Amino acid sequence: MSQNNGHFNLTARVLHWSMAVMIVAMLFVGVTMVASLHLRPGLISVHKPLGILIFVLALLRLYNRLRHRPPPLPADLPAWQVFAAKASHWLLYALMLAMPLVGWAMLSAGGYPVVLWPGMQLPAIVPHTPALYALLRGAHSLLAYLLFATVLVHVGAALFHLWVRRDGVFQAMARGGRKP
Repeated sequence: MSQNNGHFNLTARVLHWSMAVMIVAMLFVGVTMVASLHLRPGLISVHKPLGILIFVLALLRLYNRLRHRPPPLPADLPAWQVFAAKASHWLLYALMLAMPLVGWAMLSAGGYPVVLWPGMQLPAIVPHTPALYALLRGAHSLLAYLLFATVLVHVGAALFHLWVRRDGVFQAMARGGRKP
């Protein structure tokens, strides 16, 4: 595992910000798919490949995170906040991996193909079972709400570090360096 210089490496920063945009977009796409029958077909054709892309990038991000130690949190941060920061980051990783897998399994159980683009379809990962489809659909929705809440807490904590504590935690991911 390589050491850091008070900042996240370039790969971590690029993956973080590009995935942040994708995940926020995906949350809006998901909500709009449920709310609009007219837009649903087009949004589904975006939702499936974007979900798989997020899954692949989450694997790359996790690999990078395990190879490159993140910068330490400020020494004066209360223990409960250190715990919350670490737990919420691992929860985000778990959700970035679980959401696409549960979605893929849900579609497989429903007998729906996961078409990434014309001519490229993923294989089913569970058998076609209506009861399993219903269970996974509920799980996918529940995980989406949990992801939305976790993202809100993550953004709130980032803004707290940026505007209240002014301790450089935000800058370590935003620009790659902490102010002294």
